[in-house]
Amino acid sequence: MDSGYVDQGSDIHPSSAGAAPQRAVHGSFSLSRDFSVPPARVFGAFAEPALRTRWFRMPARREDVHHELDFRIGGSELARATTGVSGVEEHLEYRSRFLDIVPGTRIVSVYETYVDHVRRWVSLTTVELAERPDGCRLEWTEQYAFLVATAGGGQDVAHLRGSAQLLLNGLSTVVEPHLYGHLGTQGRTAP
Repeated sequence: MDSGYVDQGSDIHPSSAGAAPQRAVHGSFSLSRDFSVPPARVFGAFAEPALRTRWFRMPARREDVHHELDFRIGGSELARATTGVSGVEEHLEYRSRFLDIVPGTRIVSVYETYVDHVRRWVSLTTVELAERPDGCRLEWTEQYAFLVATAGGGQDVAHLRGSAQLLLNGLSTVVEPHLYGHLGTQGRTAP
């Protein structure tokens, strides 16, 4: 059995292409975030494509990003970008599938991330929303397996956790714009 996925219709290659397979780096982390808005508003930012693309971003210029969202159980999300961090061009791709959706309460998805056409890691992510008197609490739990790790995977794990925190920061700016008015409104539309 091949350790990587080959899509016959694309230029994506398995994670082990041309190299001896390395042991996967497994782990998990959880993040919490309190919002001053009800769970339905936060859930909507995951479900509505116009809102989702405002906070779920890849590190690239907006014109260099392709995004598709089919938000339903069994549906998928695809994001592709070409970025030039430190002057080195990278091709990024995120592919997910929604396994469970309970409106206003829970989203479970599995995703895989490719860097330069190599599958680097896969994750199972569970987002849970709980009502609070002053809004809601979001719990983000991610269970990952790095298939191609760099330098033992420590930096990869830190990068993944930091990226999830940045996504939650972006989510905050979309669902709680009243808290971020000092950032200006250029490029943003009212939710």
